Amino acid sequence: MRGRPSETPAPSDPVIARVLRPFQQFIATEAASGVVLLMCTALALGWANSPWADSYHRVWESGLALGMGSVRWAMPVRHWVNDGLMTVFFFLVGLEIKREVLTGDLSNRRSATLPIAAALGGMLVPAALYSLVNFRGAGSAGWGVPMATDIAFALGILSLLGRRAPSSLRVFLAALAIADDLGAVLVIALFYSGALDWPALGGATGIFALLFGLNVAGVRRPVVWALLGIVLWAFVLRSGIHPTIAGVLLALSVPASSLLERFEHALKAPVAFVIMPIFALANAGVALGTGAGPASRSAIAWGVILGLVLGKPIGITLASYVAVRTGAADLPAGSSWAHIHGAAWLGGIGFTMSLFIAGLAFGPSPSLDIAKLGVLVASATAGVVGSALLWRASRAASGPAAGDRL
Repeated sequence: MRGRPSETPAPSDPVIARVLRPFQQFIATEAASGVVLLMCTALALGWANSPWADSYHRVWESGLALGMGSVRWAMPVRHWVNDGLMTVFFFLVGLEIKREVLTGDLSNRRSATLPIAAALGGMLVPAALYSLVNFRGAGSAGWGVPMATDIAFALGILSLLGRRAPSSLRVFLAALAIADDLGAVLVIALFYSGALDWPALGGATGIFALLFGLNVAGVRRPVVWALLGIVLWAFVLRSGIHPTIAGVLLALSVPASSLLERFEHALKAPVAFVIMPIFALANAGVALGTGAGPASRSAIAWGVILGLVLGKPIGITLASYVAVRTGAADLPAGSSWAHIHGAAWLGGIGFTMSLFIAGLAFGPSPSLDIAKLGVLVASATAGVVGSALLWRASRAASGPAAGDRL
């Protein structure tokens, strides 16, 4: 889901080609999905600010019941998107994290140190800036909103530079985004879940244990994981933990042999071109005319903007610098500090994850719309600045000392 395969010459070694092919396909899908996300965001904003704005809210807030027989769940359509469809998104995120930890850029301690350190800095500094602006205020619960990075937009923008951006920078940003996703999952599980229903939590634990048992027993039928995944989701939904965590738990139980690859391959396109666009349509529609004034005076909006526009590039760049200068990690081959700083600005594109966490932090309220506006403004700003910095860095990359300056 990231970049364009044609940008990387096909390796002559068939083993190397097989190893690189999933990453090349992933790059390609991310670049295209970023464009689709942008279109759906524009459509949602246009719809929510048109004469038919009331229909936008009616569509997503109307009730929908699904189930069989006596087992039925009734929720607004937007909740089905955020709690149901996004579980599949988090399942794919979990699969990507597991693959990277087992065989990818996060499997080797030294190669993993830089993106993990960068992701950690890119989460802590934005959260601290937001909390500083909203200390003990009504918006204090939103500290997790500016911690996230939107992988599709960030890598989609990076791919526009083509061969001008070092391939190692794409790998760095991809690994950083995956580590960032792991941090977002932990934040959601630990801080944005409700009161626990212990019987339901026990049921979820039992299903999770059963899935691992089936893994050990050698069961490799996708339908088994799909059906038990639905049961796991139902238990997690009732447990008080946010139901999307069921997707990550399911991914952890999937056998790391062929089944993980089959699920990942089958889900990339539906998630990139169906689930995430629907999420954007359901969540990005904010009234700009009536909301811009209150947002410009809100600590929530300014906390989000400062967190994503300043906190992300400062945190990612500073943590990367410390990791390299202490000898714990190496600067990616062919990349300069100017490249790292430009990529750090792309890390400030929060969008999907930031909107998702904003919904958990504020629920249906005026504060949610204000947070959404902050996310949209900050993400657009970070994307434009990051693109400009990387373009400038690519032109200066031929300088002999480019990799030695911060």
